[in-house]
Amino acid sequence: MNPERHIVYREAQPADREQIDAIDDSFTTDTVYEVVVGDEGFALRSAFVDPPLVKTFPDDEDGEDGEDGEDDGVADGVHVEVAVDDGAVCGFVAVGVEEWHRRLVIHQIAVASTHRGHGVGAALMQRACAYGSRLGARTAWLETTNVNVPAIRAYRRMGFSFCGLDTTLYRGTSSEGETALFMSKELGAGG
Repeated sequence: MNPERHIVYREAQPADREQIDAIDDSFTTDTVYEVVVGDEGFALRSAFVDPPLVKTFPDDEDGEDGEDGEDDGVADGVHVEVAVDDGAVCGFVAVGVEEWHRRLVIHQIAVASTHRGHGVGAALMQRACAYGSRLGARTAWLETTNVNVPAIRAYRRMGFSFCGLDTTLYRGTSSEGETALFMSKELGAGG
């Protein structure tokens, strides 16, 4: 990424769809969180993996499709923000507000590998949380897998903390054997 470039953040437009879909959200990690479940709760234990784990999300399982089978980027009630560098979308976040309990749900966030580690994800998350706050959301919430340690570390830097897990969410999918981790953060004025 050229440090002289200025990334523009804005609401997604229909013309951004193809570039959003082209963002590769795969990752590589040499650490995963093992979930140790007991009768009274659970604990996460960091574990080194060798060789490093390479995770690629299938198109139909990476969070882009909602429960209704529609693409969240165009589904009713989903708000998408993009990061644009030199005319090209380099990241996006798709969110929705669940009004009954005033929660902002982060459906998906992805940053192009060329722009990771430069604050793009944090800026997108800040914009998403500000959007949620404007609509009255009190909490931001997301789900990720226990093997996505790079994202978990980033979410924790963004103020998210663990609030739950589901050991069965990925059964029957290509992520079988992984555990869904839920993270949340309180939203104040401005997200």
